[in-house]
Amino acid sequence: FDITTLKKTQEKLALSQKMEAIGLMAGGVAHDLNNILSGVVSYPDLLLMQLPENSKMKKSLEVIKESGQRAAEVVADLLTVAQGIAGSREVRSLNNLICEYLNSPEGTRMLSMYPDIEIKTDLTEDLFNISCSPVHIKKCLMNLLTNAAEAISGTGTIRIETRNQYVDKPVAENQFMKIGEYAVIRIADTGQGIDGEDISHIFEPFYTKKVMGRSGTGLGLAIVWNTIQDHGGAVTVCSDDQGTAFKLYFPITRKNLSTRQGSVSLAQLRGQGESILIVDDEEKQRTIASEMLLALGYRVETAASGEEAVGIVGNQSMDLIILDMIMDPGINGRRTFEQILAVHPDQKAIITSGFSENEEVKKALKLGVSRFIRKPYTMEQLGTTVKKTLARPLV
Repeated sequence: FDITTLKKTQEKLALSQKMEAIGLMAGGVAHDLNNILSGVVSYPDLLLMQLPENSKMKKSLEVIKESGQRAAEVVADLLTVAQGIAGSREVRSLNNLICEYLNSPEGTRMLSMYPDIEIKTDLTEDLFNISCSPVHIKKCLMNLLTNAAEAISGTGTIRIETRNQYVDKPVAENQFMKIGEYAVIRIADTGQGIDGEDISHIFEPFYTKKVMGRSGTGLGLAIVWNTIQDHGGAVTVCSDDQGTAFKLYFPITRKNLSTRQGSVSLAQLRGQGESILIVDDEEKQRTIASEMLLALGYRVETAASGEEAVGIVGNQSMDLIILDMIMDPGINGRRTFEQILAVHPDQKAIITSGFSENEEVKKALKLGVSRFIRKPYTMEQLGTTVKKTLARPLV
């Protein structure tokens, strides 16, 4: 009878139960929180469009918008830990993602908080590309670099390295890895290290030695863990009194880099009077989406349920339908789209939800829904998604 094996099994079960409880909590509150935040994130764009350039209100509205987006990011972090990542995949270079983060406003702000810490990079030039969710990779970098900086008292160094590595056996316990080539990031600091009793728990949500609410949410390393697992990779950590080193392994791809689009102006997102049907069981959500799309030059109709939407498209055609996934009571977004396809087989549609991209959303995408957009969304996010969907040729 192996006591060690039993203890490890019990620890795995306890962690699994903890993750399940967090998942239930996140699922219960995220949808409502994101709906509440929709007004805070979306209305500043509408108001900013109506204000003159020299208005004193512009700065205040931009602060409100940024605060709403930061609150939405906290909800997104909770969903990442509970349900996995929800983000479109792109073929990217880890080297580019590292440079983009370090040069971003978030990265430069973080580095400016620690003027006595030197960042050194050693990035392999011929690094293989990976298929990834860029926003989540950058979030991993942010969390690991912040942790590294906070572990250093006074002066110190953080090294960021990238390498190609062939893996033919697991690099860490309890993490499945396929045999093959991996692109690896190593982030090492000269801080005080992590206590031995803590190191086996650091990837658990809310396991933190920081002051909650002042130095993070306790989700940072759990986000790193979930992001790596969802990318089919692995993460290792080594620590002693000379510092800590994290290694992140990502499976490589032979595909070419994705073409990237920069930020666009709202003028570029204007429509040509195309007809759009917004289907959402919450009146506030219908109003927000309607006002944004009307401001962008579209013709808009609304429906409070899937059944009402099916009735509307039975009498007239719409250029695009924006469907909320969860509508209670009544049929959800996916089933609504199924019924609409029976009338208009080439109907273009977008699915939106306050949840992550779950199985129902994936089924809707397989049916022919063009894109998924998570609430709360900005006018740029909605306008870009609508523009791309309308431009997609019928197959």
